[in-house]
Amino acid sequence: MSFILWVAVLGAVLLTLALTSSYLRWMPVTTSAVCLVLGVTIGPAGLGLLKLDTDDASTWMEHLTEVAVLFSLFVCGLKLRLPLKDKTWRVAFGLAGPVMVLTIAGVCLLLHYVFEFSWGLSVLVGSILAPTDPVLAALVQVNDARDDDSVRFGLSGEAGLNDGIAFPFVILGLLLLQHDGNPGWVSDWVLRSLLWAVPAGLLMGYWMGRGIGRLTLSLRIKNDDSTVSPNDYLALALIALAYVGAESIHAYGFLSVFAAGLGLRQVEAKSSGHTQPPAEHLVQPVVGHQNVEPQHAVHGDTEHLEDTQVAAGIMMGDMLAFGGLVERAMEVFLVTLLGVVLMAHWDWRALVIAGVLFFLIRPLCVIAMPWGRLLDGRQRVLIGWFGIRGIGSLFYLFYALNHGLVQSVATLCTDLTLSVVALSILLHGISTQPVLARYEARKKPNS
Repeated sequence: MSFILWVAVLGAVLLTLALTSSYLRWMPVTTSAVCLVLGVTIGPAGLGLLKLDTDDASTWMEHLTEVAVLFSLFVCGLKLRLPLKDKTWRVAFGLAGPVMVLTIAGVCLLLHYVFEFSWGLSVLVGSILAPTDPVLAALVQVNDARDDDSVRFGLSGEAGLNDGIAFPFVILGLLLLQHDGNPGWVSDWVLRSLLWAVPAGLLMGYWMGRGIGRLTLSLRIKNDDSTVSPNDYLALALIALAYVGAESIHAYGFLSVFAAGLGLRQVEAKSSGHTQPPAEHLVQPVVGHQNVEPQHAVHGDTEHLEDTQVAAGIMMGDMLAFGGLVERAMEVFLVTLLGVVLMAHWDWRALVIAGVLFFLIRPLCVIAMPWGRLLDGRQRVLIGWFGIRGIGSLFYLFYALNHGLVQSVATLCTDLTLSVVALSILLHGISTQPVLARYEARKKPNS
């Protein structure tokens, strides 16, 4: 398929979304669900405009999905402004840790005892499907850094953390399928993939984000260029350095990039004060402010603000806008591609797996956690439903495909993953807006 045709189809999809956005806003459906349907329509099962062989495309699809997740994780970290000692973080840690591990175990048992898959394949598929998605779950995550709602904050923190924490379990599934009988492989996996790679990735990214954030604000204030420096370059640089830095010490780059965004946000919060509004809400940058004189780059009442607040506000606002743009573009492209290949890889067993995962395993795991007063019953049910699967699962699928799976196992993993992710996009895409609207309406009288 020619590059020109790919670009033409992508342009047509984006144009369709742009022209219909005013209608979609009032419909109980997400952009992802629309893109999935469009993909099926233009794929081999519809008009036949696009075809894609997942075996041939596995290498570049792995990297493309990886880039999409990295940008989304960074933006997710930038939005989480609560101090790490705040009790609301316990919701995110509980979801990304115990709930995810229990989810993997539940799916694994289902696949092994109901469909008679091997333990290795069951662990691998369960781990691929376990992480919730930071790309497709934008509607249920925090709106901006001022949002401290327990449901939204918990889901955002979960999506930011578990895309990296799922990595050792994907590796475990691959090892169970491929290990050479070395009796020390389990202890080696625990040491390298769990005890080292997870905390090392988080610490590497967090302190890199804090360090680069402090240095950036200091230099910009000193040189009086806080409003004209290119913050999109800074975002790209921090994502790249956090990722490469973590991978170079055999830690998880996903966790590092999320933590880098989190560390950078903590620098802004410290400069503005945790009790004050986020700095990006205190300044109003002029469109194209990087091409004008510094004194004309912002408008509004900024005389009462400190230099660090102005610099931090411009920096955070630009990064969130840039990261959000990339995130949305990648979402449209990748979900459309999922629609293109979906019918060729549809597996009826995904209906059973998705039904048990979405309606039984995930809700029970969330409800069973000892949340105490952190979450009321309604919030637990809501979080239990919003376990959206998406681009993160697609990355782990293609990662596994590129690490030596035999053809029969690779085909099975591909069919089940693509089918379950598509079902998640449709089910959650249709239900997200109505369910959230009811939640927000009930919350207002108590706020």
